[in-house]
Amino acid sequence: MVAHAYTVAFEGVSARSVEVQCAVTPGLPAFSIVGLPDKAVSEARDRVRAALSAMSIALPSKRITINLSPADLPKEGSHFDLPIALSLLAALEILPPGEIERTISLGELSLNGALVPVVGALPAAMTAAREERTLLCPSASGSEAAWVGAAEVIAAKTLADVIRHFTGQSPLAPAQPGTVVDASNGKDLRDVKGQERAKRALEIAAAGRHHILLVGTPGSGKSMLAARLPALLPPLSPLEALETSMIHSLSGLLDEGGISRARPFREPHHTASMAAIIGGGRSAKPGEVSLAHNGVLFMDEFPEFPRQVLETLRQPIETGEVMIARANAHIKYPCRFMLVAAANPCRCGYAFDPARACAKMPLCAQDYLGRISGPLMDRFDLRVEVPPVHFTDLDLPSDGETSHEVAQRVAAARARQDARYSEHDWMRTNADVEGDVLKDAAALCHEGKEFLAKGAERFGLSARGYHRVLRVARTIADLEASNDIAPPHVAEALSFRLSGFETA
Repeated sequence: MVAHAYTVAFEGVSARSVEVQCAVTPGLPAFSIVGLPDKAVSEARDRVRAALSAMSIALPSKRITINLSPADLPKEGSHFDLPIALSLLAALEILPPGEIERTISLGELSLNGALVPVVGALPAAMTAAREERTLLCPSASGSEAAWVGAAEVIAAKTLADVIRHFTGQSPLAPAQPGTVVDASNGKDLRDVKGQERAKRALEIAAAGRHHILLVGTPGSGKSMLAARLPALLPPLSPLEALETSMIHSLSGLLDEGGISRARPFREPHHTASMAAIIGGGRSAKPGEVSLAHNGVLFMDEFPEFPRQVLETLRQPIETGEVMIARANAHIKYPCRFMLVAAANPCRCGYAFDPARACAKMPLCAQDYLGRISGPLMDRFDLRVEVPPVHFTDLDLPSDGETSHEVAQRVAAARARQDARYSEHDWMRTNADVEGDVLKDAAALCHEGKEFLAKGAERFGLSARGYHRVLRVARTIADLEASNDIAPPHVAEALSFRLSGFETA
């Protein structure tokens, strides 16, 4: 008799259905797993045997063969333990084969039969819903998978609970979704003294998902400003929360099954490798650019990142997705993020401070910021110089607007963009628009066209730079609830495009 169970194999953020076939045939006693398993899957036979032994279930003195179909698809991870055990129990007629075939299962078995949580429960639930099957997973993963309302999710603590459920002795109740996590960091924009131009740039960047570069002396507040950016952003929409949570589920970042509506904020160290930033490794895991999908990727000390890592950001910034190529697979991850970069103007950090600038100016600043290539610098919509703050200003009372006040304007601007691009699925903000949609959304009056043309010719804007100025001007108009882009909007957008710290 050949019994069938089902599980999934992960390809990027999607989960592909895998059939687990079990045959118990006469012959020398053996337990083999075929179908391109990795080391963790091959070791499942020992964990399954020990778990069944702990439940006083003896394996027959026959040849047991487990086939993972399709056989040409690489199988990775310990989540194959539970479906292998279920197919074996069905082949031994301990569990009803029909019920097992209507279930997608995943979970790691401990030697005493307890089920250990695994990553990827949310994508697995999406596959179960699509195939109209029940999902069976460890209890600790159930609250995560239950967010997919179209799928029935059963969560068990032990293999014994699973057996009692399928035999009708003690059916398990469907799992319930985990509590939504409130990831507010409590940091307010009003805490930043001065820096009104940088605050304005953050507001524009938040409203239109524009990439921003902050350059200033050490201690001028660059990191402090960036840390307050999440409070300006609107919460994730249900679709965005699902997209982001599926990536975080594959990386094991969902805490107790809770899905957050706050936008992710990732801040990798400048010693991070290319695989850590872009994604990759032995099993092609998502990197920081994908973990920041629909959120913010903050890269402090930007020129200190390896040149190779910086250059790999160019394609994800433009396309909003990254393709990780391996010998046996090509994995695509979404990565539509807002890049916030912070840098010192030079190696000593005081190029903009007349009292402390070193004698190597201006070559020092040109060499240091020259680590950011021209094509990469061209992808920043907003370039802001953050001047130093005198220590005497720190004792002044807090002034300016709070994060809540700015966030209300940002939310209103985002709402205008949602309405404008509602007919385009992949366009959500002004930073996404291109082609005829950009031409219609950012139409300029005659005076505005002349002003932008003169600026583009005077400062040598590239075609990409010209379009990015139009997108920023559209965002500034949205913040002012204006349907038309006026010349002052273009002037402000152009002022953020120009800077005194261009690369050599």
